[in-house]
Amino acid sequence: MNVEELRDYCLSLGADVEEKMPFQAFKAAQGVLAFYVCGHMFCYFDVDRFSTVSLKCRPEDIDDLKERHPEVGPPYNLSDKHWIGVDATAADSALLRRLTQQSYLLVKQQYSHHKCKKK
Repeated sequence: MNVEELRDYCLSLGADVEEKMPFQAFKAAQGVLAFYVCGHMFCYFDVDRFSTVSLKCRPEDIDDLKERHPEVGPPYNLSDKHWIGVDATAADSALLRRLTQQSYLLVKQQYSHHKCKKK
């Protein structure tokens, strides 16, 4: 899966998904594209160096995912207690889509008490 395919997939998850480039003030992160649901991030990656996709994950699933999938490891620059990083150069498209959808649903469920509609 390439950067455009993942972007399109993230946007297809729901009308409530927003995309932003929130780290413009930081030179090293200016190319980071993030996806939000209910105002909270569920996925982000650098569009210029598409190597690691960071996704929200249930803490109890992280060790099992890392054990079963060598392409799953620590996220880029976030807590590895609630986030995973997926090697976009090694992961197959089905795994990346599944983990991205789970991240979206996890965040949406966690913040569903907030208004969840596209601004």
